[in-house]
Amino acid sequence: MTTPTTHPQRTVQVGDISVAVQEYGEGEPLLIINGTTQSLGFWAELAPVLASRHRVVTYDLRGMGGSERGAGKISVASLAADARALLEALEIERAHVLGYSLGSAIAQELALAAPERVASLVLYCTWGRTDGFQRAVITGLAHPWRTGDMEAALGALGIAFSPQLLDSPEFGELVEQLLPLFPSTEQQIRTTAEQWDADLAHDTLDRLGDITAPTLVIAGEQDLLTPPWQGRKVADSIPGAQWHLFTGPGSSHALGVERAEEFLPLVQDFLSGHPLS
Repeated sequence: MTTPTTHPQRTVQVGDISVAVQEYGEGEPLLIINGTTQSLGFWAELAPVLASRHRVVTYDLRGMGGSERGAGKISVASLAADARALLEALEIERAHVLGYSLGSAIAQELALAAPERVASLVLYCTWGRTDGFQRAVITGLAHPWRTGDMEAALGALGIAFSPQLLDSPEFGELVEQLLPLFPSTEQQIRTTAEQWDADLAHDTLDRLGDITAPTLVIAGEQDLLTPPWQGRKVADSIPGAQWHLFTGPGSSHALGVERAEEFLPLVQDFLSGHPLS
């Protein structure tokens, strides 16, 4: 199999902001939407695998990585409007959409606001409305971003990984790889606090029944940020949605990285079953 092309990173004008975009491969478009704190570099290893069959589009949410912050309040709905405008700017009429964590919330709002744009939907570590447990976790994770205590902010994000990985020799090496990808400027740190607020306010649960795109919901047994019972509610609320629960070691909020050898084929098989035509 030939290695998919990694296209040069570029910026695209989307409404009032310039957005950093990194694409891989050719074929049916697959838009990947980042989670809280993420920049597009997080997908540098996973996206080329998915690009063996698709044109994978990764990008930085407004105010993160190489994308401008612009004006206005950041909410899940406003970020979904950005995603829709990005598809228009890239002249992509319909795309598969994979959303991770905050990105899964954005993907839900995109599928509700512009169903004609979304050919299929992969919601990875998702929820429809925060519950008391999630509010407690997110409030704790958000606090050091608000105060600018980056050592505490990054240390607390360890909760995204499994107990097995956190206590393994490989974890230090992984952290060294990931550190340059995290928010580092004052603007990015402030934007991350706004993203946590958007996570807390996200609420689509009573509208998910209106989603018409074929949907795969992926959850992890060890996920403490978007617990599996929340993903199950989403799957139960979307007509015909498929549900896949990862269990055992590595079934964390970062299961796409920890269990990539199972996660990537699962996504590819689902997308292959729902071609654009």
